[in-house]
Amino acid sequence: MELQIFSKNIEIPPDIRSYVQKKIGKLAHYLPDITEAKVEIHEQNTKSPQHRYTAQVTLNSKGVILRGEERGEGVGAAIDAVAEVLERQIERYKGKRHDKGRGLSLARQPSEDIIEEKQYRGSAKIVKIKRFAVKPMSVTEASEQMELLGHSFFLFVNSDNDRLCLLYRRNDGNYGLIEPELA
Repeated sequence: MELQIFSKNIEIPPDIRSYVQKKIGKLAHYLPDITEAKVEIHEQNTKSPQHRYTAQVTLNSKGVILRGEERGEGVGAAIDAVAEVLERQIERYKGKRHDKGRGLSLARQPSEDIIEEKQYRGSAKIVKIKRFAVKPMSVTEASEQMELLGHSFFLFVNSDNDRLCLLYRRNDGNYGLIEPELA
């Protein structure tokens, strides 16, 4: 597993780097197909010391993306919390894969985030642009990937009709699907 550690507003000392490698490396025992792990650690000046540090981890396992983000009073606490979240996600993923008797072929490969600010009408601005490769998948696979990521929406190419679609979670707990058509 290739492990990349990034930081923002904080210098990561070697002992913390080693702790992150140990803690995130253990996740490979639960899911040996992990090819890449990206760890982002942020420090923010917050009123609440329990939320000062944020650890965000993205795992890539043969095209299946698992992501967790947690906060803590220290870097170690944030890493511990996000590792627990990812362990639960891995167990849920493995359970779904086992129940179906086949592996999921979900793919969503994030590329580099492009951080830029563009001013638009009013005071809102785009502060982050995310680009990722999409692979055709069924609506069922898209909903599973959305749940694994913990997102409320998911953009994908529908394998049934080769169209770009947006799957989203409705307030009533069901899903909605948007299939755009050219005017």
